[in-house]
This record gives sequence, C-alpha cells and structure tokens, in this order.
Amino acid sequence: MEPQATDTGLRLAGLLPWIFPVLLAVPALDVLFSGRDLADSLVALEAVESVSRSALVDWLQRGASLLLLVASLEQIVHHALRRLPVCLPLVSAFGLYWVGSVALPAAFGANPTFSHELLYAPATGLACCLATPQEQDRIVQLARDALALLLLAGLALLAWQPTLVADVGYSAGLLPGLPRLAGLTPHAVTQGLLAQVFLLLLWVRPYRRPLADYAAWALGLTVLVMAQSKTAWLAFALCALALLVVRQGPALRQRLNDPSRAGPLVAACAALCLAIAVGAAALLSGALDQRAADFMASEQGAQLLSLTGRDRIWAAAIEEWRQNPVFGYGLSLWDAAYRHAIGLPHATHAHNQWLDDAARAGSVGVTALVIYAAVLLTLCVRHARASGGLALALGLTLALRAVGEVPLSLLGYGTELFVHLLLVATLAAAAFPGGKDAPRTPAINAVPRGTGA
Repeated sequence: MEPQATDTGLRLAGLLPWIFPVLLAVPALDVLFSGRDLADSLVALEAVESVSRSALVDWLQRGASLLLLVASLEQIVHHALRRLPVCLPLVSAFGLYWVGSVALPAAFGANPTFSHELLYAPATGLACCLATPQEQDRIVQLARDALALLLLAGLALLAWQPTLVADVGYSAGLLPGLPRLAGLTPHAVTQGLLAQVFLLLLWVRPYRRPLADYAAWALGLTVLVMAQSKTAWLAFALCALALLVVRQGPALRQRLNDPSRAGPLVAACAALCLAIAVGAAALLSGALDQRAADFMASEQGAQLLSLTGRDRIWAAAIEEWRQNPVFGYGLSLWDAAYRHAIGLPHATHAHNQWLDDAARAGSVGVTALVIYAAVLLTLCVRHARASGGLALALGLTLALRAVGEVPLSLLGYGTELFVHLLLVATLAAAAFPGGKDAPRTPAINAVPRGTGA
C-alpha cells in the first residue's frame, strides 16, 4: 500500500527526487554527442582545451539547470510553509562547507571569480537537507532506475559505438583482454563508482519482481567488473560488508548465540581464515623480492610508484596552498590556462579532496571540510540502522573516493554531486523526527528481499 500524506504536513514527494535523474542525464548526453574515442584516451589527456559541446546539449543543460532550481525552491518553500523539522547539524555543516570552500575563495581567493554555476549545488544541497522519509523513498527509487538505464545504455553501445564507451585495447588492468568500460560517463572510474552505488541502492530497494531484480544485479555486477576500477571493487566489498552488518547483524548475533545454528557460520569463518593463511604463505614463499622487483619494473609498478601521476598534481596543490594559505588560489584553479602553465593538461582537480580544498580555498576551506566531514561521519554512524545501512554505505563510498578524487566538490553539478546529494538526502530522512516510524514504503527498512517497487 502506498503511503498517504498525513496531518503533519508530510507528502509523498514533490519535484526533489527528479533532480537525481537530471544529474546523470546531462553528463551522459554530453558523452553521447561528444564523438570521443577512448582508443585515443592518451591524446585526449594531453589536450588542454576543452572539446566543443553540441548545441543540443547546451540547451538541454539550460533546461536541466532550470529544473534543478525550480525543484529546490519548491522543496524549500514547502518545508517552510509546513514548518517541518530540520536536521540542524546537517544543514549548518553543509552551509558552512559551501561558504568555506566556494563563497569565500570566490570572493577573497588570489584569483576571485564568480559564475551562476556556483548556485546550483547549494540550492540542491539545501533542498536535500530537508528531505523527509517519504521523499527519500522516492529518491532512492528514481536514482536506482536512472542508474539502471545509464548502465544498460553504456553496455548496449558496446555493439554500436565501442570506442565511445570503452577502451577496447586496455591491457593495464587485472583482466587482460577485457575492454575497460566507461559507458556514458566521463571515465571508467566514474562508471565503476556508479555501478557500485547502483548495487547498494538495489540492495536496500530491490525490484518487486524477482526476475527483474536478478537481471538488475547481473547488470550492475557486469558493469562493475568491466569498469576495471580496483577502487570501486574495494569500495563495493567494504560497503557490502557494512550493509550486511547493519541489516543482518542482529540475526547473525542470534545465530552465534545459538550453538545448534552457529556451526555453518563458524565453518565459513574458519574456511576464510584458512584461505587467507594459504594466500599469505604463497606470497611469502619463493623469490618474493624478485617478484616485487619485477612488478616495480613493469608499467603498472611505475604507475603505482608515482600514484598514477598524481604525485605531481599533489605537489602543485601543496605549492598553491603554501603561496595562498588563507583563502587559496581561488575557484579557477585547474582551469585550462592554469593546467597549461604548470604543464599538467590532465589535472582537472587535485585528485584528493583535502588537497583540492586546500589549494582552491586555503585553510578556510580545509577547516570547513574537516567540520563537514566530521558531521557526515557522525550522522552516518548514528543513523546507520534507521537508513537500512544506506547512509553508512554511501558515507564509506565517499570517504574512500575522497582519497583520489573530489566527491564533495560543490562546483557545478554532475555525477559526483549525484552521490553526494544522495547521502545528504538519506541522512536528512533518517534524522527526521520519528523517521523510523513515519509513514513510508517499507522497502528501505525491510530486510527481506522482494518487497521493493
């Protein structure tokens, strides 16, 4: 039965959930009409100037920008008129982070700048901070379905335009001979991230029909493997473990406390420990030093030693922070002119959230980031069970990604903002007074599969 609006002012959902498909659609259409060739990805990395965009995509982005602002305004006005409660720590921390990492460096950085694109992230972010349990349920459903379409389209295009969506000659991964799938996303790493998030959403919000659910899992796992992103693989393993502990923890404890039912679980743990011991013995036996030397002499070893070239980017970011310690270089850092000046054409950001904020926004930005991250971490742990484990899994996803990317960036909008706002909305709904007891569809909190829509 669908939840009904109550006399507390709660509603099923307004326009807010639709911003999540929009955040995926614009970058996907940009890639679709870009005519890129991932076989020449090395050439693309050396190009400093951005590729010209299709006029159709420009108009679609204008429409998407208008929808984001209208949906955000509608959400904020409805929340204010109904005088619904607010998760003050979340709203305050998000606002502080935007002021510290965007507003202040835009005005007082070494290179002041302003653009209307800076307004979309705070508007949509504030709206997501006001999400109710009913709205969050619709957000998860739409985000899941939009991701399914995006992953399916990228996989289908392999037969039509393979070089548009995959590096068919990729040989540096752990699965030689398998094309590295980027799909309709800017990079295969991004594709891996979205496949991982899709599987997490599918876990907490399964499809009602078992056949559709199995097909969706097959799709997500296939894309996750073909993206060949080791970071995404590790993140999914850790996030799946976190979901399992949160959602099945009480049942597992009961089984362990019941000697008659604990046998299979203990046997599985023993087998896992044995496998780890055998693997460690295999690594320690033989010419381990020679194997390590051979690996470091290989192309993959050279990339590891230089952290795939990120050491130079990090050095540049640290130098900018040293020269502009308070408000940073400004928001124009890593634009085409700057990348050309430092000789790093592929450095579109610092490839580390902390260093990126330090370089762009100085110590002010770093302080805001630390406070914001601390609040997010606290809320993820506090509301792990109320969100069915989704808050903890998404928080862990962003934390791991922040090591090598900038998932919390509030400059413009796109796939990175998609996951960021999904976490914010999840935390807001979980923290809503009576959130666990408020009327909502049962899929997110229910443990048994097959109850989703």
